[in-house]
Amino acid sequence: MGSGAGTCDDTSGREICPVLAAVGVIGTEWRLAIVHRLLDGPQRFSEILRSNPRLNAKTLSATLKFLESQGVVSRSVVSTRPFSVVYSLTEMGLGLAPAARELRQWGERWLLPRRQAALRGSGPLRRPPVIEGELPRVVLAEPDAGPKP
Repeated sequence: MGSGAGTCDDTSGREICPVLAAVGVIGTEWRLAIVHRLLDGPQRFSEILRSNPRLNAKTLSATLKFLESQGVVSRSVVSTRPFSVVYSLTEMGLGLAPAARELRQWGERWLLPRRQAALRGSGPLRRPPVIEGELPRVVLAEPDAGPKP
């Protein structure tokens, strides 16, 4: 990657890294999951909520508001009685389709087999060890200060 606008190797902090900027918008598990769900087309709040039993209404509401404020999701009120709200992806949100699909395929290839193997008892699911606190400082070599008196 070369230098210039939009690179991630600018050490001055004056340029924005597009990877970090994108992760700032879609970098939580629910944001990208909701984008992925909306790739199927516009959906009502209740439809999105029912799509995952771990998702609760408060989290969904906050996530949809955030995605709307970032220009990824649009919110439309349908004037029926009773009225309903439909969420859909904007052009910007639809631009995430390739990334969302690739992440799904990556998860299906690499993560699901490991989880299924762990559930079958053929081995533990390997996770990196959790390290609490600060790591000890490693000194490879002391500078040679010369002979000690």
